[in-house]
Amino acid sequence: MKKYLIAVVALLSVSISGKAQYMKNDIVEAPMNSHISKNTHKVEALQVQKHKNNKTPKNIIFLIGDGMGVAQVFAGITANNGSLYLDYMKHIGFSKTQSSNNYVTDSAAGGTALSCGKKTKNGMIGMTPDSVPVKTILEIAEELEKSTGLVSTSAITHATPASFIAHQPSRNLYENIAADFLKTDIEVFIGGGLHHFDNRKDGRILTNELKDKGYKVLRDMDEIKKVKRGKLAGLTADVHNPTYPQRGELLPEATKVALNILDNNRKGFFVMIEGSQIDWGGHANNTAYISEEMLDFDRSIGEALKFAIEDKNTLVLVTADHETGGLTLPAGNMAKGEVKGAYTTGHHTAIMVPVFAYGPGAEKFMGIYENTEIFNKLEELIKK
Repeated sequence: MKKYLIAVVALLSVSISGKAQYMKNDIVEAPMNSHISKNTHKVEALQVQKHKNNKTPKNIIFLIGDGMGVAQVFAGITANNGSLYLDYMKHIGFSKTQSSNNYVTDSAAGGTALSCGKKTKNGMIGMTPDSVPVKTILEIAEELEKSTGLVSTSAITHATPASFIAHQPSRNLYENIAADFLKTDIEVFIGGGLHHFDNRKDGRILTNELKDKGYKVLRDMDEIKKVKRGKLAGLTADVHNPTYPQRGELLPEATKVALNILDNNRKGFFVMIEGSQIDWGGHANNTAYISEEMLDFDRSIGEALKFAIEDKNTLVLVTADHETGGLTLPAGNMAKGEVKGAYTTGHHTAIMVPVFAYGPGAEKFMGIYENTEIFNKLEELIKK
């Protein structure tokens, strides 16, 4: 018995010391990088309103932070010294992001689930796994004679914005996706991707075709900001826009332009606005990149909330298609705005992502549900 007890004690000692050593090594070896932003913003005091649960919105502003998990949100909160405009959105849920063929989704399948309410294979845009086109929430809004728009810091033909307007078997068919824009009556779109409209293998000059359909086709944000009504195609880069802060206030400014144009329709509007490059910061395991993109995205959320509060009949919805980088925050300093990030991967992860809502219908987005349910909830609200 004595020998047995000695053996047990020895095993426990080895186990505990091994665990302690593992934890010590894990902390020491974690790939961590830190950042303090010089581009913080003051979160204005907003007079948020309570909405009756049975009220439905006339307008829907859908903001997607590509690659934005809870850690990315808290990185933004930390970088901005403890607060974001996102804090005003008190109805919160979580979305499960798996695609039809993979535990870890990509942006095409993730975007399609949000825009169409269907799980599909990674890489597919606006289609079922069997390549059957599915009507998007943007197209449904058009059928209801609402105005529609898309805004993105990536190419407007990239996976997430594409999933709201195109139907293609591969996200890489950028020229086909650009051509799909001509099949719709979308009022305004702002983002990169000019090459996919004009520098094409088929020789078509889609910007000329857009002009023939009544669009103002502009490249410069100073000119884009002057547009108050009508149809607008703002193609702000040959492919993707630069990172923040190099691109300036393109995203919040484009958000304001889109909302001003779309608000001319008495029947309301639907717009999707994407903070694309939070995802790219996650792929790069770059804490500075993520933090700056989160702050830029939050300024756009602020513009959406200010519009919704004044309008009193607008739903603002904020979520992600997936998380990227497996980001965690092992250290930081809220007072200094210092974010210290560590990562588990350079790819997407399968964890749930947050959903934030404000305005009429916001209560429907609480709880845990499949990403396809976001489409179902939006469709129910937009058709009432």
